[in-house]
Amino acid sequence: MGLLEGHLAVVTGGGSGIGQAIAEGYAREGAAVIVGDVNAKGAAETARRIAAAGGVGHALALDVTDLQGCQATARKIEAEHGPISILVNNAGIVRRATIDSATAIDDWNDTVAVNITGLFNCVHSFQDQLKARKGRIVNIGSIQSFVHTPNSVAYTTSKGAVKNFTVGLAAELAPYGVRVNAIGPGLIFTPLNEAGIQKQPEMLERFMRHIPMGRPGTPADIVGPAIFLASDMSQYVTGVLVPSDGGYLTI
Repeated sequence: MGLLEGHLAVVTGGGSGIGQAIAEGYAREGAAVIVGDVNAKGAAETARRIAAAGGVGHALALDVTDLQGCQATARKIEAEHGPISILVNNAGIVRRATIDSATAIDDWNDTVAVNITGLFNCVHSFQDQLKARKGRIVNIGSIQSFVHTPNSVAYTTSKGAVKNFTVGLAAELAPYGVRVNAIGPGLIFTPLNEAGIQKQPEMLERFMRHIPMGRPGTPADIVGPAIFLASDMSQYVTGVLVPSDGGYLTI
């Protein structure tokens, strides 16, 4: 019997990278998984992979910046599948540019809309379902919830907000039996950072100097912590952000 048998999970940004890996990992542990992504084709591919492995997966288009859309999605899911018990807020974007760049204003507005407001929109939309099932929320932060990396003021700000949102929400929802935690990935090779880090030798070297384990991470490295925080194994854990970074924060 899997660690997540009987659970219904929503994973935002589940069409690729870390979100896809978490969705597949949850399905392997017995959860039914609803994969949401602004990229509907990506969400459908993740659901297909889950089904091919013998799991239960459903795909839907989800723009976390659209509050009314999130609310409608929450109502649709409850009507068709029942209330959810796990919400993974993984959808996010990264913009790497200095604050004096020509794109700074758009970078700031877009990053806040997805990484902060999108987080709020999803929690607000699913809160009643999570309270009804004494559910679990797993937010995806970053090592940049703790430290800054070059040319990413907007991203650092947004991931610092994820950490603080997690702490505040954990205290607020604990009386309802809802646990709220977060994961702080380090350098994880995904499509999100392919252009900005993986194909920039100087930037990649800067990151690697901070990783005593000597390798970049993969989406699979985030799945274990995500399962732990969603399962009864962490039944007395709430309000924490668990780094999964190969030791980046130690140096």
